[in-house]
Amino acid sequence: MIKALIIDDEPSAVTTLRLMLERYVPEIGELISTNDVQEGLELIKTFQPQLLFLDIQMPVMTGFEMLKRLPEINFNIIFTTAHDQYAIEAIRFSALDYLLKPIDADELRAAADKFIIKKTLESYHQSLYNNLLHNISATDKKDFRLALPTNKETFFCYPEEIIRLEGESNYTRFYFTDKKILLTSRTLKEYEEMLAAHGFLRVHKSHLVNKKHIVSYNAEGMLVMKDSSKVEISRRRKEEVMAAIKIN
Repeated sequence: MIKALIIDDEPSAVTTLRLMLERYVPEIGELISTNDVQEGLELIKTFQPQLLFLDIQMPVMTGFEMLKRLPEINFNIIFTTAHDQYAIEAIRFSALDYLLKPIDADELRAAADKFIIKKTLESYHQSLYNNLLHNISATDKKDFRLALPTNKETFFCYPEEIIRLEGESNYTRFYFTDKKILLTSRTLKEYEEMLAAHGFLRVHKSHLVNKKHIVSYNAEGMLVMKDSSKVEISRRRKEEVMAAIKIN
């Protein structure tokens, strides 16, 4: 059974989440909560949760500031937040989970399922949280580091280091400026949503490219990339792509 802790300064939010967890996540055998961040820090030491539901916006200390005070993070965290787009993007870039308030029951169950799979298949990575703290401290989104979980390890990179992405069913293959190639178990659509604001363009159902690394548009109707690879443009996206890369 799972040991879980809720830290949220709003009593009503804690009550609601408690009821939802009891109903939708029966795998949680021990569940405690607090509205006080300082008490939460103590409970992490004494209770030693496997899963922490952590509110981000709290008056005395934010959830991110609280994480900075922990000597190590050997448990999983599901962040709970209102519509804070900067924080959400930082979390997603770090390959971590969040729930948007008001919390949806299906999304809660899906986040719990991901935790259970992660708990079963791999040890937890402190590096993911270190990366989140890096991202949330960045003054500009262009300085965000992207976490890419593979079947062996988690790789971290800056968007500018990515030349292009290629979708393969529920997987995505990354091609980098240093010729590294990585396969991750996330869909191209997920990365399209994350990278759209970082100069990436969907040119085909299977291809996402970094506009910065486009060299030319050749006579065969293909984009030539910095690594000399050629990327097909779908017919229905051609006009949009040409406008975006300013090639006539």
